[in-house]
Amino acid sequence: MDEQLRIILIIIVSVSIFGLLVFVFVKNYIRNKINHLVKEEEEEKEKN
Repeated sequence: MDEQLRIILIIIVSVSIFGLLVFVFVKNYIRNKINHLVKEEEEEKEKN
């Protein structure tokens, strides 16, 4: 029983860490993409 509990806890912690890393990478990617699009929009407005 203790061995099963330990394995379940290891799996939960591993999935949590992996999910956190994916979240951080996706958040940074989306932030960079939005900033890039905003910068393009501002440059386009300056031309007109």
